Amino acid sequence: MSHGLLWFPLLLAFVLLAALGWLERRRQSLFRTWAEGAELVKLDGCGGAQLKDGRLVWCRFEAGKFQDQGDFDVCRLELVELMALASGDAPLTVESQGPCRLRLVGTDLQMDVPFSDADQARSWGDQLMARARCDL
Repeated sequence: MSHGLLWFPLLLAFVLLAALGWLERRRQSLFRTWAEGAELVKLDGCGGAQLKDGRLVWCRFEAGKFQDQGDFDVCRLELVELMALASGDAPLTVESQGPCRLRLVGTDLQMDVPFSDADQARSWGDQLMARARCDL
């Protein structure tokens, strides 16, 4: 009996890990469907984003589906800034790492897109500015 009680936590851990793996696989499968046909896509811990037909749309995975959080017309993009994720309006330096957000500034609006990785956010900022210049 005592041997069975020792193995019981391991059994629970295995079931928990299997369930988490299934949820992650489902999230990735739903993301592939959501991002189909997009020019530029990302999926990380902060959510997903896609650039499709000149519109940048970002979402968050909630309750088993992707909930849109916002969209931005890339043709109206004037400036992209890399900002700290949680500390107000603090811009990040070139060597900064970790979670951050891209601030998209357009003609009459401003939106923030969260990222888990600053290097990926920098790459996205460069690509979005290149596409905005091509559309002019």
